[in-house]
Amino acid sequence: MKKKLTKSRNNVVLTGTLAGIAEYFTIDPTIVRIIYVFITLTGIGAPVFLYIVMALIIPGDYSKRGGYYHKNSGSQQRQRKEAEKVDEDDWSDF
Repeated sequence: MKKKLTKSRNNVVLTGTLAGIAEYFTIDPTIVRIIYVFITLTGIGAPVFLYIVMALIIPGDYSKRGGYYHKNSGSQQRQRKEAEKVDEDDWSDF
């Protein structure tokens, strides 16, 4: 099976772009993030602009379940709690 470069859905901090790159190269996402911060602080190239471009170009991974885009279909919905009745004459907190 051929690997595809996609944004991570499991290890998202901002957009999942750096974690997706780490998953593609099978390394720890923390290492990729540290390298990115180092490059940003040293001012090599335009890392912020590059990150924005990568976040826009790299597609999301829609093949896995979970993450931010997971629809909650088929599960039970929680019941709403009833609000407590407040005596209108008791405004001692204000």
